Amino acid sequence: MVSRSGRQLQRYNKGQQRQVVGCIPYRINNNNALEVLVISAQRKGKGMLFPKGGWECDETIKEAALRESIEEAGVYGIVEGELGTWCFKSKGNDGYYEGHMFPLLVEEQLEFWPEKDIRRRAWVSVEKAKEVCQYTWMKEALDLLVIRLEYAPLINL
Repeated sequence: MVSRSGRQLQRYNKGQQRQVVGCIPYRINNNNALEVLVISAQRKGKGMLFPKGGWECDETIKEAALRESIEEAGVYGIVEGELGTWCFKSKGNDGYYEGHMFPLLVEEQLEFWPEKDIRRRAWVSVEKAKEVCQYTWMKEALDLLVIRLEYAPLINL
């Protein structure tokens, strides 16, 4: 698999904001604690984040979320229900984006993936992810995931 590149298939909303989609890859470790997977930004020294990228016209939003997780973090799993939509300003330019985030229950961690040579990945606690993540909107999505997982047993009664 090779990472997609270019913007010819990129989706934009009615306000002409680029639409991006991402996942919060997560697992429950052997100590029954929640861990999330963060990856390094493409540009060196720009911190850690969750996998995200452009939503393209030839894929569903969940397909895009899973593709970005495979390309950038080398993980595959179940894309669960959307956590929300955020409008945020790009750190690289003056543009605004519409970002959608999904939880990804990780089923497989790949040894080789398209961006293996340009990104680091690390399983961390929620607290550590909030400390190292560079985007406020991603931290808000993480808070929503934690709430969802805490209340899931009550909802499924």
